[in-house]
Amino acid sequence: MTERGPELSGDTIYVFAVCRRPDPSVVVGLPGVTDEAPVRSLPLGALTAIVQSVRASDFTDEVWQARLSDQWELERYARAHHDVVAAVAACCPTVPLPMATLYHGEDRTREALAKETDRFDAALKRIARHAEWGVKVYAPPCPRDDTVRTAPRRVTPTERSRPAPGAGLAYLNRKRGAQERRERIQDEALRTAEEVDTEVRGLAAASRTLRPHVQPAGEHRVQVLNATYLVAEHRAGELALLTQTLRERTGAEIELSGPWVPYSFVGEV
Repeated sequence: MTERGPELSGDTIYVFAVCRRPDPSVVVGLPGVTDEAPVRSLPLGALTAIVQSVRASDFTDEVWQARLSDQWELERYARAHHDVVAAVAACCPTVPLPMATLYHGEDRTREALAKETDRFDAALKRIARHAEWGVKVYAPPCPRDDTVRTAPRRVTPTERSRPAPGAGLAYLNRKRGAQERRERIQDEALRTAEEVDTEVRGLAAASRTLRPHVQPAGEHRVQVLNATYLVAEHRAGELALLTQTLRERTGAEIELSGPWVPYSFVGEV
């Protein structure tokens, strides 16, 4: 939906989100992605777009690619975009649009967004009075190789030159045992993750399983479930209670985060 390039000039419209019947005052004072124009509402028939006029020169392909490579600048834009979306979502169902969704002029903005009306309507109905919650499950740290170590005894020069009888086989058996314990712990963690996911999905209106995060260096726990759930607002208390019950029942480390704007459940718009 984004239009960017040499043809983008003059009155360029940055679109944050599409919603239904927002409180006009909710966008007052929001800085958005520029301090040169206010964030405002743009009527789209029964729907409303939340927009801001920006300078086209700030969003050419060259400038945007440079911004993507600047971590600080990218985070600044991401926070500014999310702050507007979150403020609007707090007062009405809201479909966030991807960062840097741009059109040339209000007429072109209305025309492009009108083509997606059915998809916006479906997404708004799906997320109305719902929020997104994240659930992460971690496997316990794998035990270190607890190979039996006994106090060394004095050995003769002759003994030093040859291994003790059966030493190699005993070492391999200990290593094999440690590997089997690690695999057993991992299997148990995966079964726990499946149990948690099944229980939470039973409470949620929709769910998505995401790629587990790679833990930072030095972090010994392993993430075995990274999922997000669309949960009705009136069931938030049930979700918190269920999560605590699952922690106590399984003994697993389970993280619950949210509520969030339901970015994961608005579809590709």
